Amino acid sequence: MILDAHHHLWRYSREEYGWISDEMSVLARDFAVADLRATAGECGVTGSIAVQARQTIAETNWLLDIADSDDFVQGVVGWAPLADPDVGEVLDRWAGRSKLKGLRHVVQDEPDDFFLLRDDFNRGVAEALRRGLTYDILIFERQLPAAIEFVDRHPDGRVVLDHLAKPRIAAGAIEPWRRQLIELAQRPNVACKVSGVVTEADWSNWSADSIRPYLDAALEAFGPTRLMYGSDWPVCLLAADCRRWVEVVTAWADALSPSERASFFHGAAETAYQLETAQE
Repeated sequence: MILDAHHHLWRYSREEYGWISDEMSVLARDFAVADLRATAGECGVTGSIAVQARQTIAETNWLLDIADSDDFVQGVVGWAPLADPDVGEVLDRWAGRSKLKGLRHVVQDEPDDFFLLRDDFNRGVAEALRRGLTYDILIFERQLPAAIEFVDRHPDGRVVLDHLAKPRIAAGAIEPWRRQLIELAQRPNVACKVSGVVTEADWSNWSADSIRPYLDAALEAFGPTRLMYGSDWPVCLLAADCRRWVEVVTAWADALSPSERASFFHGAAETAYQLETAQE
C-alpha cells in the first residue's frame, strides 16, 4: 500500500501559474484527478493527499470538492490567509469539510527568510492548529533556522516539512542542511516528506546514488516513523516520472523493516493528517 502524501492538481493558465517557466513546459497543461488516477495506477499508489499550488481560497474549495467526489484523494492541504486577522472566520467556514487536513503557505517565495516568525502569521497558524489541522512547511534550505524557531512556537501542533526543506542537491552541498535538519527533527511534533527531491537535483543527470545521501540524512534525522513518501506530481515530471521515483525510493527503503516501510509508505502520513484509515 502506497499513500502519496504530496501531489498537485490544477487547471492551467499562464496568469495563475506564472512560476511555470518556458523550461517547465511539460507542466503547462491541466492535471486532473483522472490523470492522477492513471499515474497512480501505474505506480501502485492507492490514495493521496492533494496539496495547494495557488494561494487562493477558491483553489482550496476546488480541491475539497474534488476530494469529496473522489475517495482516492483522502485529504487536502489547502491555503488560507493565515496572516489575516479574520482568518478564523475563513477556517470556521471549512469546519464541515472533513477532508481538509492541513494548510500551507508558499514561504519559500517570501522575500523575508524569517517570514515564518511574523507574529500575525503565527497567530493564524495557531488558529489552524487549534482546529486540529496540520501545517506544512514549504521552504528552501536557507530558511531552516527560522523553521526551527517557528516549530518551537507551536510545540503541540502537527507540523510536516515538505521536500526535505529543498537541499542544494544539484550543487552537491549537504551542509549546513544536514545539521539543521537533524536539529529540526529533535522536535517530536515534526514529520518530513521525502518528496520534491529530484527537482532539486540536476533534472537531466541525477541518479539514485546522487540523491541517496540526502535520503539517508533525512532517515538519520527523523527515523522511519516520521518520514513519508510523496511524489510531488506533476512537478516531478521535470526530472522523472512517478514510476521511476517510486522505483528509486522503494529500492532505498528496502533496508527498512516491514513495519518501518509500512510507516514510510502510508502510516506516517495517515498519522500526520489524521486520516480515517489511521483512526479505524
